[in-house]
Amino acid sequence: MKILITGCNGQLGNEMQLLEKENPQHTYFNTDVAELDITDQKAIEKFVSENAIDGIVNCAAYTAVDKAEENQNLCMKLNATAPDYLAQAIEKRGGWMIQISTDYVFDGTNHKPYTETDSVCPNSTYGRTKLAGEQAVMAGCKKSMIIRTAWLYSTFGNNFVKTMIRLGNEKPELGVIFDQIGTPTYARDLAVAIFAAINQGIVPGIYHFSNEGVISWYDFTKAIHRIAGITTCRVRPLHTEEYPTPANRPHYSVLDKTKIKQTYGIEIPYWEESLVECVKLLGTD
Repeated sequence: MKILITGCNGQLGNEMQLLEKENPQHTYFNTDVAELDITDQKAIEKFVSENAIDGIVNCAAYTAVDKAEENQNLCMKLNATAPDYLAQAIEKRGGWMIQISTDYVFDGTNHKPYTETDSVCPNSTYGRTKLAGEQAVMAGCKKSMIIRTAWLYSTFGNNFVKTMIRLGNEKPELGVIFDQIGTPTYARDLAVAIFAAINQGIVPGIYHFSNEGVISWYDFTKAIHRIAGITTCRVRPLHTEEYPTPANRPHYSVLDKTKIKQTYGIEIPYWEESLVECVKLLGTD
C-alpha cells in the first residue's frame, strides 16, 4: 500500500518512521507542514491523487493544550478542518484513514475506565476541536479508525518525561499534581498498534489506546526520577487548584483498551516497562 503519514516530525510521526523499516512491504510518504500543508484542501487532494495514496495516518495536531484557549481558530483548523480535508480526499480513492484523538474528549468525571461508547463531553478548546476532528473523519471516510490516546511521550519532541528529567536535574524541589489520574502512553507502543491495524486491515470505528495500568502525574514523576537515577530532587504532591492552567484537564482519564486488544489481538505493555525502555534510549540511566 501507499501510505501518507502526516505530522512526521512529531512524537508519534517519528516513531512511525522508525517502524516503517520493519514494515517494508508498504511505501510511505512522510510529511510535515514543509512537505504538505494539511490546511490546504487543494494541496491535499493533489498529493493524494498524484501519489495514488491508499491510506492516511494523521499524526498531525495542535497539541498545546493551554495555548489552544487563546488560539481557538488555529486549533480548530489543525484539529478538525484539516482531518476533514484528509478524510474527504482519501474517501475519493476508496482508501482508509487513521485519526489520532485524545482522552480530552471526556470531561474526566468518571470513576471507571472510559469505553468507546461512553458519552463525550470535552471541557477545553483542545478537547472540543479533537472531537470535531473525530466526527469529521468518520463522516468523511467510510473506512476510518479513530484512536484516542493519553499522556503521550517518547524520545522525540517535548513531553512530560523529558521535562521531568530536565527539571529533576536542575531543581532541588518540584511540585507535581497528584489528583489527576490516567495512564502514560509510550508513542512507540501506539505506533506498533497502528501498524497492527494497517497490516491486519482497518476495522472502522473508535478505539482507545494507552499503556496498561493507572497512575497520577505525581507518581509518574517519582517513577521517572527513580528510573533515571535522579536522587537530588524532592517531588511534592500538588492539588489541581494549586497549579491553575488556562485549559481544564480531566481529573480521571483512564481508557479501557479492551476493544483494540480484542480486534487486533495485541498485547499492550505496562506503563512502567515502556517508561524504562524510553529512559534507557534517552541515555539517562
